[in-house]
Amino acid sequence: MKLADITTEDITTLVGLLTEAQKEQLVGVYYSADSIYNPIQDIDDNWVISTEEMIYTTNEDTLWVKDLELIPYIAKPTPSTF
Repeated sequence: MKLADITTEDITTLVGLLTEAQKEQLVGVYYSADSIYNPIQDIDDNWVISTEEMIYTTNEDTLWVKDLELIPYIAKPTPSTF
């Protein structure tokens, strides 16, 4: 599934799948005038970015994120503090 195919509901449940190399290209990079990419890992250790980051990308050098494959996001469990 691609960004152009999603519904409003999908925005909160899908993420863009990155390779390790793509993740490295995005760390510390602005996707818009005042927002920086924040790649994270999902439960399967895939590197991903949010659909919001993809939608609002205006940086000419990273417009390729709009073509990333979308996958369902499942967060890693939060470690217990006890």
